Amino acid sequence: MKQYSVPIERPADCNVIIGQSHFIKTAEDLYEAMVNSVPQVKFGLAFCEASGDRLVRVEGNDDELKEYATRNALKVGAGHTFIIIMRDAYPLNVLGRIKEVPEVCSIFCATANELELVVAESASGRGIIGVIDGLTPVGVEKDEDVQKRRGFLRKIGYKL
Repeated sequence: MKQYSVPIERPADCNVIIGQSHFIKTAEDLYEAMVNSVPQVKFGLAFCEASGDRLVRVEGNDDELKEYATRNALKVGAGHTFIIIMRDAYPLNVLGRIKEVPEVCSIFCATANELELVVAESASGRGIIGVIDGLTPVGVEKDEDVQKRRGFLRKIGYKL
């Protein structure tokens, strides 16, 4: 078995959601979950089929983000994996709806951080075995860090 580290590319102002699903209608159902959660969201999504035609199925409402999702899906090459690249919304705005999509098995990550996937390859294909999401912590927050965090959440409208 081989292991690869696959960096995920995206524009700096975008978030990424990566998960695993199990059926050809995943791409359409994820599209509906996205726009029904946040109508103004811009996104591209790619879903890697694991059988049949074994194509990367692509949906979205932004051509640039569809291209990023597609390019990443081809690099990862793991069957039944989906990649969503999004802007103008946060993952927390859409994750609940995505998790409710009947075909979705799991979510590997949702982040705006630098991201690498640890991918394994065997004679049967490829699969995601882990996620490296951002950098290692350098300490524990102090009182001024708590105030900064709470202020940020209020600034962006997530707390009163």
